[in-house]
Amino acid sequence: MEFKEELKKIIQIVVAEGASDIHLSEGRSATIRTSGLLVPISRSPVLTKENLNQIIFMILSPDKREEFLKEKEIDFAYEFEDVRFRGNAYFQKGVISIALRVINEDIKTLEELKLPPILEIFAKKKQGFFLVVGPTGHGKSTTLSSLIEMINQNRQEHIVTIEDPIEFLYKQEQSIIDQREVGFDTHGFARALKSAFRQDIDVLLIGEMRGSETIEAAITAAETGHLVFSTLHTNNASQTIDRIIDAFPAAQQKQIRSQLSNSLTGIFSQRLIPSIGGGRVPAYELLINTNAVSNLIREGRIHEIDSVIETSSGEGMISMNRSLAELVRSGDITVEDAYKYTPRSNSLERML
Repeated sequence: MEFKEELKKIIQIVVAEGASDIHLSEGRSATIRTSGLLVPISRSPVLTKENLNQIIFMILSPDKREEFLKEKEIDFAYEFEDVRFRGNAYFQKGVISIALRVINEDIKTLEELKLPPILEIFAKKKQGFFLVVGPTGHGKSTTLSSLIEMINQNRQEHIVTIEDPIEFLYKQEQSIIDQREVGFDTHGFARALKSAFRQDIDVLLIGEMRGSETIEAAITAAETGHLVFSTLHTNNASQTIDRIIDAFPAAQQKQIRSQLSNSLTGIFSQRLIPSIGGGRVPAYELLINTNAVSNLIREGRIHEIDSVIETSSGEGMISMNRSLAELVRSGDITVEDAYKYTPRSNSLERML
């Protein structure tokens, strides 16, 4: 099989269906994820070990191929006929599998993404630490791209992104934007962050928080007058704060709580839920770091934050259950799906 032509057909289907991912593995036809569901491409041939070796040879550079064979897994960026992907290749049962995520270069506004307008306030700040959290594939990077583009369109700032790989390509408007890809432009997140302090930056986007060294550098950047955005694979605001603090030794946690209580501006948790009308719609939780929240973080009373979110809608906070209930009432999602994603079913029941 000449896979270049076959890949072209698969990508055409991906674009036509608005799919988000492609999965390639031995003994199966190419499979795409559309509206959150995995769908095999019936007219795509069943892939063999030789096909997958050919694909790897086509999409990875010689250096990347060598690294892949040594490490047995690798992250990479790939572009085919103006469609960009971030990918991961790995071995399973001794053979290669590949997952490709479509990178949409059309940066959408908050309104187009059906996200709350209050998120604009975090793009207008001059300094602080803002996190977008949630599982893989639920739009964290897309949300952050909207906020970065808002700054780019309206402010004269120096924006530096550190990503693995680069997911959205920005066209410089009012701002200077430097995008650094780990493994290509820098050897790692921690090293790139150290350099960032000498690059006269105003806004910093860290693609993902990885380890205590990266987290500490991000918090320090926010404390020293920079606006910092990043992501974590956590489920909600309180879990995110716990994860950050627990990344450090016990002797250092009091200091980190103090720094985080001062530098954090907010945490936005989101899920993409199947819509009754097709596609997916976002449900979300928003924590805003008020004086009350800051005190809870400093004092280590993180378990109380969920209750603060529930009772602080007047200050702009949004609970996940409130968001889910509004989607049910508007006819966007089913009650059944709302219960699948709720963190507290008893609370949701009272809202519906």
